[in-house]
Amino acid sequence: MAATETRLLLLGTVMLFEPVNGYQLRRELLSWEVDEWAHVNPGSIYSGLTTLAKQGLLDRHDLVDGTREVAVYTSTKAGREEFSRMWVSAIEQVDPLSPLPFHTAIALMPLNDREVVRATLQTRLARIDATAREQMSRKGDMSAFPPHVRSLADLWMGLIQTDREWVVNLIGRLDRGELALQGDESSWAPPSGDPGWQMASDRERYLRLISGRN
Repeated sequence: MAATETRLLLLGTVMLFEPVNGYQLRRELLSWEVDEWAHVNPGSIYSGLTTLAKQGLLDRHDLVDGTREVAVYTSTKAGREEFSRMWVSAIEQVDPLSPLPFHTAIALMPLNDREVVRATLQTRLARIDATAREQMSRKGDMSAFPPHVRSLADLWMGLIQTDREWVVNLIGRLDRGELALQGDESSWAPPSGDPGWQMASDRERYLRLISGRN
């Protein structure tokens, strides 16, 4: 996974669960199978958090939690602004052969409100149509290429069309009020045995420790 996508993923997941410690974040991301679809090296999560804290995009809080010391992370104003900038860029960027930025951004979609998500997807849709027109114009000049290369161009057009259909469907779901985004109430909850429940309990305790409350 490129450094840009890792940066977006780590900033976003901290914002989703903050305050959160590195182990919790690693466990959560592995439950998303980011090592498979995003090619994230699990060991790089800790170093990535350290780097983001040094850059002022995260705050690191060294706490004493009972009998153990733990480092927990929260986002900074600069970090949230950087996330928003990167998220919009990843959604609007259209590259059928390198879809990872888009996939990463969609995984973090609930951090944005419905208006922002819809407007950004509409921009992506316009850019998909422009890309399709460009590909079609190129395809008209491919008579000099061997048949297998022309078939590859057909595959690329198919990927663009699939992307377009998916985005149109997603915009329709947003317009129908589906999908819980920032500011919405969600009817979904993880199963009773999900580690997320413990994370939520830890979060409340970390908040008290950070604020100096017992």
